Amino acid sequence: MDAPSQARGGAALWKPGDVVARQSYGKDVCFVIVEVDEEARVAVLKGVDVRLIADAPFDDLVAVSEEELRTYLSDESRAEKESLQLVRRRREVEADKLRMRAEMKFRQTHDFFERPGRVLHLDGDGTYLNKCLQAYRDLGIPAEGRHMPESRMADALPELLDRHQPDILILTGHDGLLRKGQDLMNVFNYRNSEHFIRAVRVARRWERSLDDLIIFAGACQSHYEGLLEAGANFASSPHRILIHALDPVLIAEKIAYTPINQTVNIFDVVRSTITGTDGLGGIESRGKYRIGLPRSPY
Repeated sequence: MDAPSQARGGAALWKPGDVVARQSYGKDVCFVIVEVDEEARVAVLKGVDVRLIADAPFDDLVAVSEEELRTYLSDESRAEKESLQLVRRRREVEADKLRMRAEMKFRQTHDFFERPGRVLHLDGDGTYLNKCLQAYRDLGIPAEGRHMPESRMADALPELLDRHQPDILILTGHDGLLRKGQDLMNVFNYRNSEHFIRAVRVARRWERSLDDLIIFAGACQSHYEGLLEAGANFASSPHRILIHALDPVLIAEKIAYTPINQTVNIFDVVRSTITGTDGLGGIESRGKYRIGLPRSPY
C-alpha cells in the first residue's frame, strides 16, 4: 500500500484506493477511499469489512499501514471463522436430531435428502457479494447473486424474482447516515435506505406472504423501522450501528436450515450473526428447510 503523497503545508493528498481510518472516531474502522473531492477536501469512504459508506474531511483521515491493516483483517477474519464454526457445530447437532426424527417418523430404510431454502442475494458491493457467495457455498446454501447499485435493485427485482423463484431474498450493500445528529426517522437522512425500502415493496408486490418469501434488507445504519414496515422480515439497524459484511449470510443460513414446520427463533437468528441485536432484528417467520424420501440412487 503506497503512502499518500504530501501537499504543500504537509496535508495529505488522498486518492482512491488509499486505506485510511478516521481520527474523530478513534480509528475504529478501516476504510478504502472510493472518491475524493479536492475542492471541498472531502473523501468518500467504503468500509473494508462493514457495510458503510461515509465521507470525511481530509484533515480527519490517517493512513493505515500494511501491518495495521493485516492486524485488523486478521482480527475480523477470526471473528468470521468463529461465527461459521458455530453455525457448523449447530448444524451437526440439528442433523443428528433430524436423522433420529426422520427414522422414527418414516421408519425409513433409505437415506433422506435435504432441500434448504434458496437464496437470491442482491448486493451493492461486488467484493462483499463474492465473499457472501463463497460463504453460501461453504454452508451448503443454494444461492444466486447479482451485483448492482442499490438504486437499481427495485427495477431489477421483478425479472430476477420470476427467473430464480427464491425462498429468501437478501437486499444489501452500503448505507449510512448523511447528517450526524439529524432526525433518525427521516428516510432521506440515509444514503441508501430509501432504495432498500423501495426494493422491499417491489418484492412484496411479487409475494405478499411473509412466510413464502423471507426478506432481509439493509446495511450499516439503515432505517430499520422503515424496512420492516415496507415488508422485510429482518432488517438493519435498530441502533443505527455498523453491521458486518457476512451478517446477511448468517441470517439466511438460519432461515434456510430451519424446518418449514417450525418458526425461526428470532433471538437465535440474530445471535448467530457477528453484530448481534443492536445491528439486526426482525419478526417471527417460518423456516425454509425440507427433507424428502428416498434419496435417488442416480
